[in-house]
Amino acid sequence: MLLVAMLTFFLFPFMASSVNIALPRIGVDLSLDAVTLGWVATAYLLASAVLLVPFGRIADIYGRKRVFISGMGIFTIASFLAGLANSGTMLILFRVLQGAGVAMLAGTGIALLTSAFPANERGKVLGINATAAYAGLASGPVLGGILTQHLGWNSIFFLALPLGLAVIGIVLWRLKGEWRGARGEKFDVAGSAIYSLALVALVYGFTLLPASTGVWLVVGGMVGLSVFAAWETRIGSPVLNMDLFRRSKTFTLSSVATLLEYSPMLAVAFLMSVFLQYVKGLNPQSAGLIVVAMPAMAALISPLAGRLSDRIEPRTIASAGMALTTTGVVIFIFLSEETPLGWVVGNMILLGLGHALFASPNINAVMSSVPDNAYGVASAMVSTMRQIGMVMGMGIAMLMFALYVGRVEITPQYYLLLMESMKTAFIILAILCFCGIFVSLARGKVR
Repeated sequence: MLLVAMLTFFLFPFMASSVNIALPRIGVDLSLDAVTLGWVATAYLLASAVLLVPFGRIADIYGRKRVFISGMGIFTIASFLAGLANSGTMLILFRVLQGAGVAMLAGTGIALLTSAFPANERGKVLGINATAAYAGLASGPVLGGILTQHLGWNSIFFLALPLGLAVIGIVLWRLKGEWRGARGEKFDVAGSAIYSLALVALVYGFTLLPASTGVWLVVGGMVGLSVFAAWETRIGSPVLNMDLFRRSKTFTLSSVATLLEYSPMLAVAFLMSVFLQYVKGLNPQSAGLIVVAMPAMAALISPLAGRLSDRIEPRTIASAGMALTTTGVVIFIFLSEETPLGWVVGNMILLGLGHALFASPNINAVMSSVPDNAYGVASAMVSTMRQIGMVMGMGIAMLMFALYVGRVEITPQYYLLLMESMKTAFIILAILCFCGIFVSLARGKVR
């Protein structure tokens, strides 16, 4: 189970980070403007965020292994089709399908791990798994840069085919039996529909701000989520048990802390990819070697952070990580055309250290605060908050591009405006992370 989880949690972060480094080349090949280019990354995250909780509930009822295998199949097929895309619309469509597969994987992978290992080893195992995820993020910019430069961006998507088939083969060959924490309970179709539509409206509307359409969608999304919360308290078998939030301050605040911590994660990688390739003039391979510093450091430190969270209160370690992340984002506010590359690498390492200290202690706190029949929904919820955080961060970056640069292809005449948009984005992200420190500290103890 650990091997399967590690391969899986390597694969979909690898896809996200490798595509990020290829975005400038995709933009040139498919003639995409800066905002549409951002949607190539955001569509993947949005689809997974919307579907994580429903699929987590389905997995608890009908079987976590079954949903896991189905998700890997969808992800693998969608990746292959994305590699064949010859327009921005086609690519974004297949990225949505990829995100649906990721929702089935992320919502079940952590739940399967938690089911398979005893509580006193949970932090260690989650730390090892986090290492695999950060290894995927780390290898994505490097391998993605090499593939993009020498074989074209399409080759990134084709690489998922053998890896996905390998994971499916291992699961079918080695993992016997099934895991169901809520066998026999009903699936809330109406609640899932309300939740998904409200979340799409909220997140999509956020990316359209400050246009009036964006404002109405955000308001509609917030109203929809309020309706969803009220609905879930009235039925016997909810897709998201609201008692998890009412009865556990740890679960609630850990989920909010996840959203705030991950808001700069993908946005930083995206913005630095754009900065290094456009403003600094680096090729994709060289840019990838710089961006890799953040996830590489996270991969190195995650096992240690996981083991520490089995001995030390998780909120202490996670909050320290959030503080380091905040510091790293603040430093990037002062980024300029003259910034030395060594300075960029050093700050990416600092951000990686912050993410590592936060990730596995935080998920350890979440999974230790819920009963075993809610493992699927709990892991899906924290994964949803992680995805929404990354979508929110990307939305902030895209909004700044739209306000400062507009819907134009990025050329040297727009570099000054590009830098101004990045500075504003980093200021907003730093404020979110700073608030996250106090949310993380307030979550309470889990032991």
